[in-house]
Amino acid sequence: MLKQGLHLKLQQKLSPQQIQLMKMLQLPTVALEQRIKEEMEINPALDEGREEIEEDEDDFNDEFGETTEAQEDFDYSEYLSDDETPAYKLSVNNNRSVEDQERDIPYSSGKSFHDVLEAQVGLRILTAHEEQVTIHLIGNIDDSGYLRRDLDAIVDDLAFSQNIITSVEELEKLLGLIQDFDPPGAGARTLQECLLIQLDKKENTVAIETAKVILENYFDEFTKKHYNKILEKLEIQSDDLKKALEEVVKLNPKPGNSLNETQKTVEHVVPDFYITINGEELELSMNSRNTPDLKVSGKYNEMIETYVANKGKNTRAEKEALMFIKQKIDSAKWFIDAIMQRQNTLQTTMNAIMERQQEYFLTGDEVKLKPMILKDIAEKIDLDISTISRVANSKYVQTPFGTFLLKSFFSESLTNDSGEEVSTREVKKILSDAVGAEDKKAPLTDEKLTQLLKKKSYNIARRTVAKYREQLNIPVARLRKEL
Repeated sequence: MLKQGLHLKLQQKLSPQQIQLMKMLQLPTVALEQRIKEEMEINPALDEGREEIEEDEDDFNDEFGETTEAQEDFDYSEYLSDDETPAYKLSVNNNRSVEDQERDIPYSSGKSFHDVLEAQVGLRILTAHEEQVTIHLIGNIDDSGYLRRDLDAIVDDLAFSQNIITSVEELEKLLGLIQDFDPPGAGARTLQECLLIQLDKKENTVAIETAKVILENYFDEFTKKHYNKILEKLEIQSDDLKKALEEVVKLNPKPGNSLNETQKTVEHVVPDFYITINGEELELSMNSRNTPDLKVSGKYNEMIETYVANKGKNTRAEKEALMFIKQKIDSAKWFIDAIMQRQNTLQTTMNAIMERQQEYFLTGDEVKLKPMILKDIAEKIDLDISTISRVANSKYVQTPFGTFLLKSFFSESLTNDSGEEVSTREVKKILSDAVGAEDKKAPLTDEKLTQLLKKKSYNIARRTVAKYREQLNIPVARLRKEL
C-alpha cells in the first residue's frame, strides 16, 4: 500500500564549477597545457593573452566579464523567451554527456614484437594452412613473449572462428617453429621453458650444461635460492654452480619486452614548482605554464553589445546565436576562474610544505625530513584533505638536490627511545643503507635488521621492519643471497 509522507533530507552537491576546479587541480603542468588547448578548441570565446583594460565605460573592461549598464538593464531570459521550441532541443546528442571525451588512439611507429615474429614466418617453407595456424599462434602470444593459453582452447578457436581444423600435435610442432625465431625464448609457455630455449641457442660449455640440468631438474630449488640442496644433489663445487648461475642471469625472462623497451619514448618530468636557496632563505616560484594568460574574446563581447543594441529587431537565428554566445562566455569565465583558483591552491599548499620541511630543503638530508601527513597541511591552510591529496599526487618540485614528487615528502611518524618523533623515511633510509652494505653471502634477516634499528634507538617490531622492507621493494634475506 502506497503512503504519502514528508521527509527532511540534507544533501550536499558540488557545482559544475567546483567539479571543474577539482579536475584541473590534479592535472600536472604538461596535462594542464593540453587541457587549455582542448578548451580553446571547443570554446571560441576563450582567448589567449592578457585582458586589455580600456577606460571606455561601454567596453567589457575585465577578464571576468563585468557587465556594463546596458547589460544590467537587459534581461536575457525575457529576450530569449519564445513560444517556439528552441532548435537545440530538437537535435540528437547521441546519448553523450558533457563529461564524455573523444580520444584518438595513438599509433606507434616502427615494428612491434608481433610484427617481427610474423615477418619470420615468410622465411620458412610452410603450406598455406600451416602459415594461417602459425600467424594465429603468434597472435595469442602476449607482449612479454609468452603463450598463456592452452593449445586445446586454440584448436577450438581456429575451428569456430576461422573454420580451420587442426590438432594439438600440429600446434606443438608449429609452436616449436616459433620458439626457433628471434628473439630467443619467444613462444614459451613458462619461465622455465623460456630460459631453457635461450640456453639451447648458446654454445655448449660446462657452465651451460650445468645451467640446463639445474633448470630442468631443480627449478624449484633454483627459484627459492636453495643453493646448498643443488650442490648436494649435483655433487659439484660452488664455483661451478656460480658460473652456471651467471649464465642464467644473462638470460631474458621477458623476451617480448626486448623489442618493446627500445620503442618506448623517454618522458621528461616537468616540475610545477622551483625551490632555490638564497643565502639561508628558501625561495619558491611556480612554473609559468601553471599561470597562462587567458581572457574572454573581445569579439564575442562586441557581438553581445550589438545584439543588445538591436533589442527587438533581431531574428530568431540571432536570438539563438546570442544564447550560444552567452553560454560560451560564461564557460570561459568559469574556466579562467578555475585556473586562478588552481594557482592559488598550489601556491598555498607548496608554501606550507616548504615551511614544514625547511631543514630538508636547505640541506637535502633525508634524515632532516619531518613527519608529515595530509591532515597536517590541510589543517594549516584550512583546506580539505582530498584537495591536498590531489595536489600532492601529481605535482613535482625541483630543488637544488633533485626533482621530487610532492607525495614523497609525506610520511608517518614514530617515536624513538628518547621520545622524539621522527619520520618513517628516516628509518627506511637506514634499512636501505644496511641492506646495501650487507654481505650478500649472509644477508641480514628481518630479525637482524630489527636489532640493528634498536641499537640506533628505534624500537620497532619485526613485522613493522618487514612492512618497511616490502615498501622499499627489498626481497627477503633468502632471495638476496648470492654465492
